[in-house]
Amino acid sequence: MRKLMQYAVIALGVTFAPAAHAACKADKAGDDLTGAEAQQVYECMADRLYAGYNKGNTRWVPSEYVKNYRDWVKASTFPAAPGTHGNRFLVTWVNDVGAKEYMKYAEEPNIPAGTLIAKESFSVNAKGKVRPGPIFFMEKVAAGKSPKTGDWYYSIVAPNGNAVGVNVMKACNQCHMDAFGFQGGLGYPVEEARVTN
Repeated sequence: MRKLMQYAVIALGVTFAPAAHAACKADKAGDDLTGAEAQQVYECMADRLYAGYNKGNTRWVPSEYVKNYRDWVKASTFPAAPGTHGNRFLVTWVNDVGAKEYMKYAEEPNIPAGTLIAKESFSVNAKGKVRPGPIFFMEKVAAGKSPKTGDWYYSIVAPNGNAVGVNVMKACNQCHMDAFGFQGGLGYPVEEARVTN
């Protein structure tokens, strides 16, 4: 059984352990976290999230997406919980191909083919327990390549690095189009968390 000596850091109510597999904890429910407190949790979790996403079998998800997404443009200033993706907190990254257009946050975006969007995720339950979540990818493909999805490919990698098999029409596309069809299916970060260019 693994034992970790934990210590508390009194910084925005977050507790973490100084080990590679740090256990992060908020002192309140996720619904009650401010943006700054959510950011503190993310800073505690960031290395763990990245390492987890990169240790499994990504199968049909190109491993370079998982390896390189943190070299892309960060489009959110703090993890926001917009109520989607299982009510998880999300940190959004966009590759150079699409960052400029994406970060206009337009209602009728002109996102170029080759755009990649990654959303890291984690959850905080009612007792402040933090759990790593999957990373969600969207890839804009050439016009007409996937007309049923608005020319978006969706994929998910679990916190353990393994690709997650889902029905993308029901689990991803339908939700995106129902909630965000008016803006090309894009679920932008909440307004107060957006990085602007």
